[in-house]
Amino acid sequence: MRGLTKVLLVAFVAPVAFAWAQGDPPRAFNEATAAARAKGTSLRVELIGDSTQTDNAGYGRGFCANLTAAVDCVNLAKGGASTKTFREQGLWDRGLKMKPDYMLIQFGHNDMESADHNPRQTTMAEYEANLRRYVSEARAAGIKPVLVTPLTRRYFEADGKVHSDLLGHAATMKKVAAEMKVPLIDLQGQSIAYLDSLGEAKGNGLGITKKDAQGKTIPDKTHLNWAGSFVFGRMVAVGLGDAAPGLKQYVRPDRAKLPLEGMKAMQVLDGAPAKIVLVGDSTVALGGGWGPGFCAVLAPQVTCVDEALNGRSSKSFIDEGAWAKTLADKGDYYLIQFGHNDQKPNAALHTDAETTFVETMRRYIRDVRAMGAVPVVVTSLSRRTYKDGKVVEDLNAYAAAARRVAAEEYVTMVDLNAMSTKFLDRMTQAEADTFDAEVHPDAKAEASATASAAPKLDRTHLNPKGQAVFGRMVADALVKEQVELGPDIVGVAQ
Repeated sequence: MRGLTKVLLVAFVAPVAFAWAQGDPPRAFNEATAAARAKGTSLRVELIGDSTQTDNAGYGRGFCANLTAAVDCVNLAKGGASTKTFREQGLWDRGLKMKPDYMLIQFGHNDMESADHNPRQTTMAEYEANLRRYVSEARAAGIKPVLVTPLTRRYFEADGKVHSDLLGHAATMKKVAAEMKVPLIDLQGQSIAYLDSLGEAKGNGLGITKKDAQGKTIPDKTHLNWAGSFVFGRMVAVGLGDAAPGLKQYVRPDRAKLPLEGMKAMQVLDGAPAKIVLVGDSTVALGGGWGPGFCAVLAPQVTCVDEALNGRSSKSFIDEGAWAKTLADKGDYYLIQFGHNDQKPNAALHTDAETTFVETMRRYIRDVRAMGAVPVVVTSLSRRTYKDGKVVEDLNAYAAAARRVAAEEYVTMVDLNAMSTKFLDRMTQAEADTFDAEVHPDAKAEASATASAAPKLDRTHLNPKGQAVFGRMVADALVKEQVELGPDIVGVAQ
């Protein structure tokens, strides 16, 4: 962070959206075990929809929190999804394979047609046909569908009331529900009535913020913060009990309260100070990693500490005592990235991508959560060596393992490996070399160990230009998941 003498960099592990005190966190999808229920549960309820239903920016975590421990609550909602793309991306098939008892289906925001004619958009006729197909296929699979009209956007006008742009989609969904005899939760109508009673200022207080074209922080009138998630999540949970009376026993009689993580996130959203700690190897560290570029775009109220160290693996960072020192920093968020040195044969560094690396990454997550902080997993920055015009992807095994751990542990994941590879694949070797650092001590040590000449180009570490580009890449990806940090990123997203 600017103005600080020390920057703490830890590869970012995405935080858990909800403190899953009522059972195990959601699991990564595995077709062989998809239908298995969480231990101790007797009912599975699945959320099928867009970002307004997700955990990080919608009502998903608040909905699940308002169900009893007997419910295995699975959230498959996807940001940016429409009735069209949810199927195209394979998410609908995944939902069927998980064999829930009930599916809550909500779309509309991204189906809406606009002047840019985004490929995800549908006509109203297509929207209706897609909803009918979802209902029919769910029933054919023995699943009970429940339709949820789309959460309203907070479009307040001069009369102090919400003027929704989703009334047509809500009406179409009601028509489908009536004609196909599907239980319906009218979230559109209920959310409008509730927001009208609150007024614009308090209504916007349930949402997150975003940046306008000039980089100014303004209200995001679509997505929700933790408080909004628990308000509208409660509304949907109660609505489910009303729409399907047999499910009332699974709705908590008392309104769920925000967990500590949610309270902290709300404080950060309101401008309270926060500390981000970066953990990792030299590709994160001050000398030649993305950490300085990441810290440079954080607002003054965020302390950024870079504890990443050259030449360390996930194993040696712990063995040498660096992890214990880093935990003593008492950060609020820990970004954790390893992999480059884990693949080396040196016994002090090496971990196996499928076993010991996974176990070690789980320990990082466990330790961060134990102190009440939020872990974020960051996959390794790609090296910049090309073959046949494409980046040589030599970190795939460790990046895949990091993704798996993040999914299974239900933590935020910044997929820097995929993002940096995609970004670099659009370049030539010469263009990518403009990010190269001067020969880094790690590279010199490797050359010495193999008795080869010192490398002329360092295509692993970053110069200031590369630090700025890839540091901003991490920051922009992070705030899409940890939405409360959005106001603390300076400037317009790249």
